[in-house]
Amino acid sequence: MTRTLLVLGITLAAALPAQADITHKIQSSVQLQVDGAASQASRIGSTLAVSGSNVTLDTAPVLGTLTAGSAVGYTPGAYSITTAGDAFSYSESYIEGDATPSDTSVSSGVVTSLPMLGNTTTTSGGVAGSLAGTIASDGAMTITAGGAGTTATGQVVLSIEVD
Repeated sequence: MTRTLLVLGITLAAALPAQADITHKIQSSVQLQVDGAASQASRIGSTLAVSGSNVTLDTAPVLGTLTAGSAVGYTPGAYSITTAGDAFSYSESYIEGDATPSDTSVSSGVVTSLPMLGNTTTTSGGVAGSLAGTIASDGAMTITAGGAGTTATGQVVLSIEVD
């Protein structure tokens, strides 16, 4: 009887299905990016500085007339030595400021004319060229480089989880 119960128990245990959870995931992505043109510009103003010792001003330096949309302009000064034979020093400096630039406009995603001012940083736009990326159903990845200012990133993630 015990032997019959043992054989019956083993037979029933063998007939029951195994309990396991299996999860399989496949994720793939391709990211293509083309950088746009950019410009950052800061206008600088006109400045005039004069310093010296043992000099006499004969004709004062002059900044030109300020008019909308144009830089100022400059006429240097004239000086003479105050006490002949004594040491003297003289310094005059001028920085021409920026004229008011014309407006910039964007046409078809391209800025046709970027401002050029006293402090300017300009970045050229990207060129897509032959930029491309594909991922086949078997996970094979093909990425083709583009022109300047482009980025291509491809990724395939496979995961299997058994509980």
